[in-house]
This record gives sequence, structure tokens and C-alpha cells, in this order.
Amino acid sequence: MVEIDGKEVKAQVWDTAGQERLRAVTSACYGGAVGALVVKNAGREQVNLENIREVSVEDGKSLAEEEGLFFIETSALDSTNVYKAFEILIREIFNNISWKILNSDSYKAELSVNQDTGNHEEDPWKETYR
Repeated sequence: MVEIDGKEVKAQVWDTAGQERLRAVTSACYGGAVGALVVKNAGREQVNLENIREVSVEDGKSLAEEEGLFFIETSALDSTNVYKAFEILIREIFNNISWKILNSDSYKAELSVNQDTGNHEEDPWKETYR
């Protein structure tokens, strides 16, 4: 759970770790996904892998930029940037969905009706982010 603009936002995280036996399930699980983290494992050794890495930070950033994606380097070994990566993803999803809702015709119509009748909901996001 992440707090964004005073709202508690919950996220479901599915990790299949690329397992072939779960391939049939992934389309059902990820079908409604609005975000994803793509993770590359640098290796299983608990050492500084800087000198044996397969992809340079610059190449990773460059590819992410070309594809319109966000790049962040994390470490499961010492938890560097792991929470931050999820927080950034959830914040981006929240902001994108909020923007779409605010600009949707149905929300504008509801807002117009509420202004005309004086009926103001305390939290228009309540049902959306439960």
C-alpha cells in the first residue's frame, strides 16, 4: 500500500519469475494490468557485479528512453530502490487513471449534475481505488 495525495492506494503484485509452467496463467493474471516492472537479474553471486554486468546502466537508460519507459536500478541483495521502484510505478498509474477519470465524459457529466443539484460527494475516487 502506498499513500498518494492523502489516499491509500493498494496494488496487486504478481511475480511469475518467467516460469514456463505459469505461462498459461499469466495472460489471465495480467489481462487487466495497467503497469508492469520489467526486471533483469544481474546474477546470483552476492558480490559487486559492476565489472561483469551484461547490460550497462547507460544502455538500460537509453533503451528505456527509446521505449518511453522509466529506468531505475535496484538491488534485491540490499533492497536498494526496490520500494522506490514500486512507489514510482504505483504513483504513475494513479496519476494516469486520475487524469483519465477527470477528463472522461461521464465524470464531467456527473460533476455537472452535482454542481446543478448541490450534491457534492466527499470522495469521487472512493469506488475507483478500493
